[in-house]
Amino acid sequence: MKVAVTGAAGYLGTNLLPRLVARGHEVVAIDRLAPTGSDPSLTWVSGDVLDPASMRTALDGAEIVYHLVAVITLAEKNDLAWRVNTEGVRVVAEAALEVGARRMVHASSIHAFDQYCCGGSIDESAARSTDPGLPVYDRSKWAGEVELRKVIERGLDAVLCNPTGVFGPLDYGKPLSRINRTLADAARGRVPAMIGGGFDLVDVRDVADGLILAGERGRTGENYLLGGAMIAMLDLCRIAAAQGGKRGPKFAISPKLVSGLIPVLEPIGKLFGTDIVSKAALGALVSAPLVDHGKAERELDYHPRDIEETVRDLVAFFADPQRPQVGAA
Repeated sequence: MKVAVTGAAGYLGTNLLPRLVARGHEVVAIDRLAPTGSDPSLTWVSGDVLDPASMRTALDGAEIVYHLVAVITLAEKNDLAWRVNTEGVRVVAEAALEVGARRMVHASSIHAFDQYCCGGSIDESAARSTDPGLPVYDRSKWAGEVELRKVIERGLDAVLCNPTGVFGPLDYGKPLSRINRTLADAARGRVPAMIGGGFDLVDVRDVADGLILAGERGRTGENYLLGGAMIAMLDLCRIAAAQGGKRGPKFAISPKLVSGLIPVLEPIGKLFGTDIVSKAALGALVSAPLVDHGKAERELDYHPRDIEETVRDLVAFFADPQRPQVGAA
């Protein structure tokens, strides 16, 4: 079967592609630039999710389309993130419909759900990120789902998946994902303290498997939360440090205390080109909602692995001297 993957050179795509190839699929890997030394078992195609003509060409003949492209940011406003995460979803969905794709699987995010007002827990019926005061990523991921549903109403068969905090091996990005970067530092003994709070984290490989399961078993128009388990960031960093044979952080700093310093810290972070110390970054840690991924378990047969296994594999990945030191395009 011919399948297409947008954002194929990114972190999630890097983990999804080999799984699709292993199933014997003819895989069209779509990105703005194909990486050098790419796998000969893949057909790399240049495509822009904001260009309808290029997407129709790239998706032509595909039975299943996995849409992974997104601009991830913790900023309050970002015009490119808004366009890619909303208009880009619509363009890909319309192209999939026009070329006759049998199904589209959209990789949305837990951020499409309002994590700050759900009473401590989230399932697929929870409130959505409609509040204009939310960060642009949260609002745009929800708005992207709205755009997709308009095309579903016109006849597209599509399923929506909402991963939680994604981490794990095969991250060749420059820079690494925020969580992986923190754990790489922890494994080297470079995290003496950690901000308190926690988050539901899921192995990137389980997310890739969940997307495939959604393509095979998901119900048209349904959302599926692809979660893992809730864990305190302090505990997570201590596990990574232990795996690296280093000392872990000794204590946690209250995220509410740090939140009070955001008006001072956030502008400093912007000067250094980072949004890690931001209202959006701390908000999820403070709210720390429990995520119920029971629907994915029941309907997709989705079963994420233990966090300790992911951390062990991630630290081993960082330590591998043969690991390619190239970033995804």
